[in-house]
Amino acid sequence: MSNTSGLHDHLGYWLRRLSDEVHSRFETELARHDVTVSQWGVMVSVFHGHDTTKAVAAHMDIDPGAVSRLVDRLTAKRLIRREPDPASRRTVRLVLTDQGQALVPVLAELADRNDHHYFGSLDSGQRRQLEQWIRRLVGETHTPPPPDNP
Repeated sequence: MSNTSGLHDHLGYWLRRLSDEVHSRFETELARHDVTVSQWGVMVSVFHGHDTTKAVAAHMDIDPGAVSRLVDRLTAKRLIRREPDPASRRTVRLVLTDQGQALVPVLAELADRNDHHYFGSLDSGQRRQLEQWIRRLVGETHTPPPPDNP
């Protein structure tokens, strides 16, 4: 018998499994609306006031180039449009179209249901503690941002 740890002995394995399952289930739900998880991230970020590529990238913690490509796809789907900022000729604002604005709450409900499916058995204290542990493990030591509720 070996002292070498096995696959199921690693917390990283279980975290990846959970992440994959949460993501996959949500992606399936979003696909019914022709939106990916990444596109949803852009849309909900814009919905909550992050209205430039740079602001969305910072909010989502991804590369601005990736955001730009996602916005291109959302523009082709007529869910977002780019508008010049009247206060600065260098800045382009991201604006949800009427269709995009109406779709975000529908997709948010899907996100809420998906979260409940996986984390609904946790009470609010357990959920808060899990989030704090995860934030600490990924290195986010600053105060959590306020919820994205309008």
